[in-house]
Amino acid sequence: CGRFINFIGDIMTGRPLFDVNWDQVDELCAIQCTGEEIAGVLGCDYDTLATACKREKHLAFSDYFKQKASNGKMSLRRTQYTTAMEGNPTMLVWLGKNWLGQTDKLETAITQLPPIEIELYAAE
Repeated sequence: CGRFINFIGDIMTGRPLFDVNWDQVDELCAIQCTGEEIAGVLGCDYDTLATACKREKHLAFSDYFKQKASNGKMSLRRTQYTTAMEGNPTMLVWLGKNWLGQTDKLETAITQLPPIEIELYAAE
């Protein structure tokens, strides 16, 4: 995974720049892969990925990751909402608790219990 290209006239020297598949990076960010995991899938070092991001996207990789990871979270949220609206009771309860602050309340009632009578006998 090279990082630099120097041009001297028409002659290219140094390592060629690593060609990043940004569509694949976007998909991996969406499923919350770490930068190191993404670099591993691409077959390069994390620093190479971060350098390419700065060069090609004009963003630090952490900022690029936040943008793309949020797309994955939105998709998940959309799917959860759709699943709930289709009548899935588990998802309805989960969204109710997490989005609406609903809780499971146990109704307890205090009832008057009859007194307990204890008889003591002396040992002989």
